[in-house]
Amino acid sequence: MEKISTLMAFSEGLLEMGAKYRNLVVLDAGLASAMKTSKFALNFNDRYFNVGMAENNMVGIAAGMALKNKSPFVCSFAVFSSGRAWEEIRNCIAYPNLNVKIVGTHAGLMAGKDGVVHQALEDIALMRVIPNMKVFCPADYYETKAVMKYMCEDFGPSYLRLSKNAVPMVYDDGYKFKAGRGHIVKDGKDATIFSTGSVLSEVMLAVDMLEKTGLSIRVCNMCSIKPLDTALVLDSAKTTKRLFSIEDHQIDGGLGGVLAEVLSEAGAGIPFKRIGMNRFAESGSGYDLYRKYGLDSSGIFKSIKDCY
Repeated sequence: MEKISTLMAFSEGLLEMGAKYRNLVVLDAGLASAMKTSKFALNFNDRYFNVGMAENNMVGIAAGMALKNKSPFVCSFAVFSSGRAWEEIRNCIAYPNLNVKIVGTHAGLMAGKDGVVHQALEDIALMRVIPNMKVFCPADYYETKAVMKYMCEDFGPSYLRLSKNAVPMVYDDGYKFKAGRGHIVKDGKDATIFSTGSVLSEVMLAVDMLEKTGLSIRVCNMCSIKPLDTALVLDSAKTTKRLFSIEDHQIDGGLGGVLAEVLSEAGAGIPFKRIGMNRFAESGSGYDLYRKYGLDSSGIFKSIKDCY
């Protein structure tokens, strides 16, 4: 099965959207090679701006461009685009509700050997707490492209979380993305797994193992974290017997956090286990870190099977 990273899909999507939307501009924090924005720069050099390692300034520049009817994509590693520039995003982009798209790549443990300072495990939490900000974390190549199309057609600030690791494709080019809608990748009756991002490929392998033990598992891909598909969450709480969330992110404030908020406010009263990170990691290959912290298929299988 062909594997492509969501980062590579972003690179291709920029070229496609750049050709269609003449007001689309790209701002890069000196990371054209790592961010895969170099192809956009070659094809649309008058709409590409390398501001260097100055994410705070980059966001301010993007705000000014948005006020002049440009549609900026602000690009850096997730730990910097969401963290270093958080104050400027809050005050200069979200507060005035400007049409700026924040892109964070190399998110989660798959940042790998770059270590803790590059492993963004808090970015979803940082972005979803900001009013007016939408938060998307696509699972594969085609979902990334579909999300980018939506972002270009939608007005307002949004955050796109990407991973550099190549993953199998779950969808095809007919996939349609809708903000605020989750997608049932596979249905089941015993439990529901909510997944976000490219960890979905590990989830699907774990589900194959779980079903061989007799469990029937629903899998919901939650690319749209904000707005969230609360109807799907509550339906799953009613129609299945146990819920799980899986994410390459801190469980506090991430997908697991927002699901806990929804379930608590609704008084769902259903067993719910969050699977993800609750600490800092360390340098190592992304897949070795997945194995260590239980985010590979075997670790996910064990975490869920231990609940039965």
